[in-house]
Amino acid sequence: MGSSLGVLNDGTVTDEIIGYRREIADLTQRIKNRRLQVLGLYGTPVALVLLALSWAGLKIFVWLHGDTPSAVNGICFAGIVVLGLASAVQFSVEFQSEHWEDSGKSIRALKLELSLTEERHVLEIRRRTPPPQDRQASYKEKLPSEIFRLRQDSRRYRRMHLVMQWLLFISSAAISAVTAWYDPPQPAKGALIGLGFTVTVITGAAGYFKPRERAFNLQQTADSIQQHVTALELGIAPYNASEEKLNLELFATTVERLRAEQRMREQQLDQPQQGQQQVI
Repeated sequence: MGSSLGVLNDGTVTDEIIGYRREIADLTQRIKNRRLQVLGLYGTPVALVLLALSWAGLKIFVWLHGDTPSAVNGICFAGIVVLGLASAVQFSVEFQSEHWEDSGKSIRALKLELSLTEERHVLEIRRRTPPPQDRQASYKEKLPSEIFRLRQDSRRYRRMHLVMQWLLFISSAAISAVTAWYDPPQPAKGALIGLGFTVTVITGAAGYFKPRERAFNLQQTADSIQQHVTALELGIAPYNASEEKLNLELFATTVERLRAEQRMREQQLDQPQQGQQQVI
């Protein structure tokens, strides 16, 4: 009976903590939505006024002694009508709470509500903190998503590197081909300028962002973490101690060290070349 009550209490605590996290996620999304609402609420009338002033300015400073082109008049008139309707709709919806969840509420109030919810969440977790062994076991269960994220980022940077390299190869080859085809290269001057600009931009971007190095580091970290996860599950070295507590402690320490090394490598890649040499 006592054990069943303990399980029930643990389930209730877990549901409460999950409820706090859901409330935090909901408030975060509500703040984003409210920012968009406020931006549209105040930005649309400002855009309407600016468009009207621009239309009047064009008439005064450009076509004062002549007729304004019908295309300009049509575009400006259509823009004013659309912005006017959008402003009217947004103002009407703002004062009808059944359409917008947080209509009439400031972003500051939502941020305060989010801060209080996060504080309650922290206090609840601190009051019911599980022992280190349980936290280390749950830490192991969170790692598959981290490994997936690292590999996904690695694939993204690898694709970026491949696209850059192919564009660089094609543009470099096209410069030589266009130069050899036209003699003198006057008809293809625009193409040569564009291709040379592309080569310069890709070379500079590849040297600055270093997608190949980032992809390699991310994949290496993901593979290392996966190797330690497999070793822990199979109970092989270095996680072959008789006590599970020691294995979990060593596992958490090792994975955190790998993640710290990954962050350090990312910081080194973000630094200029001179700064990297000094760090090394």
